[in-house]
Amino acid sequence: MATGKIFAAALLAASSIPATAAVMTVGSNSARLCYESADSGLYPTPATLARCDTALTEAGTPFRDIVATYVNRGILKLRRGQIEAALADFDTALRMDPRQPEAYLNKGAALMRQDNAREALPLFTVALENHTNRPDIAHFGRAIAYETLGDVNAAYRDYRRATELAPDWAEARAELSRFRVIPR
Repeated sequence: MATGKIFAAALLAASSIPATAAVMTVGSNSARLCYESADSGLYPTPATLARCDTALTEAGTPFRDIVATYVNRGILKLRRGQIEAALADFDTALRMDPRQPEAYLNKGAALMRQDNAREALPLFTVALENHTNRPDIAHFGRAIAYETLGDVNAAYRDYRRATELAPDWAEARAELSRFRVIPR
């Protein structure tokens, strides 16, 4: 496969990294509604984002839910194409909890949408090391980053792992199907 084709396929796949891996909340009603919106996969409305804003200012919202709400609001902003605002929310969550795996995962996805594979790549790895709820997405995102950076072998391994973790995920299977293993 020509390098140009690999790069084009990787860029196309980068736009398909889902903005998901929402962080579940158990506290305030607004935080819970923000989580449910982020977890739904639906396109967020301004009212949806307002729920997240409310959760961040409500008295008595547990610390864990505040961190989760920053991640969830970032996911919603990313779906709306507000990449810089999403990155700011993921960074806030990471300042508050440097081990928050979903913040790393979604920040990696946001950076890939900016064609910044070099910076995104280690974020997917940290998300996996911190036990993200969506390792399939982390492997998929890391595969795209590796492929974009020219490491086709590592990309293949991560696409394969993503399909093992989520065998029904058509996009991951499609990306993996582009590869041919040639025995040495």
